[in-house]
Amino acid sequence: MTSAAGAATPIIIDTDMGSDDVMAISYLLAQRDIPIEAITVVNGLAHVPAGAANARRLTHAAGRESIPVYEGRQTPLQKTDDFPSAWREPSDAPVTAITPAAAKTAERAEAWLKRRLQDAAHPVRILALGPLTNLALALDSASPRAIEEIVIMGGAFHVPGNLRDGGFYQTANTTAEWNFFVDPEAAARVFRSGAAIRVIPLDATSKVPIHARFLHRLQHEAHGPLQEIIVKCLTGSKDMIDQGHFYAWDPLAAAALIDHTVATWASVHVSIRTTGNEAGRSVIESAKPPNAMVALDASQSRFEADFLKAFR
Repeated sequence: MTSAAGAATPIIIDTDMGSDDVMAISYLLAQRDIPIEAITVVNGLAHVPAGAANARRLTHAAGRESIPVYEGRQTPLQKTDDFPSAWREPSDAPVTAITPAAAKTAERAEAWLKRRLQDAAHPVRILALGPLTNLALALDSASPRAIEEIVIMGGAFHVPGNLRDGGFYQTANTTAEWNFFVDPEAAARVFRSGAAIRVIPLDATSKVPIHARFLHRLQHEAHGPLQEIIVKCLTGSKDMIDQGHFYAWDPLAAAALIDHTVATWASVHVSIRTTGNEAGRSVIESAKPPNAMVALDASQSRFEADFLKAFR
């Protein structure tokens, strides 16, 4: 596996702890040579307290309880709407019956991130798997040298948005992706921050569906407590998998953080619409200087090989 940024650079994972977040975080936790400095939880698919509890369950299952989990802000900077309750309820449910020994961390995620991202002497990589509320608040005062790279799962550029997927949410907005829609202002601030950004949008994730075949391979070729948790999560989404509606959203972003070659990138300027029926829409503006690397294609075979390798 090709390292994107050197094994010594620590990673901060900012997550809303949906089932695909569980897959992505488990993939990183399973690779003990990957230094994860902290997990911060943002309001999104899971409610923050429930999501943080599940994050602690994952670190416990991985034997990496020294990784702190910080609970973030429970409201967006710009209110549009929440994820459907049909998705939030299973995201809040415990991923395992194990009760972690790690105590709840008192400091808030946005405060910890703000302080941490002022430390230019010790740069980090950030994997952002949910709405960007926590990061937007922290980046206001961040040192440019403190962030080596932010890899974001979000957006849709040359493909439709996903707000109406599954029929759970009725809207005239056909262009936005959920992570950016939940807090458009936060997404807009992050892309204006000047940080080095890579984006895994729906354009790339649509090339990496999770099929029943992959679940079968995960059940028989992978091992360990984290594998069992992922299989449980995917089994709970079996209807979506069978219907061809489940993709490697966050796991692809995690794989791209470690191995840039899993995707094909374009250097572009990304802006975020914040109003009307296009709130949360991500747009490429060709007349402006690049502010992000965007993945418009991805390799399913390379992703599957990288992912399964982590659990062998």
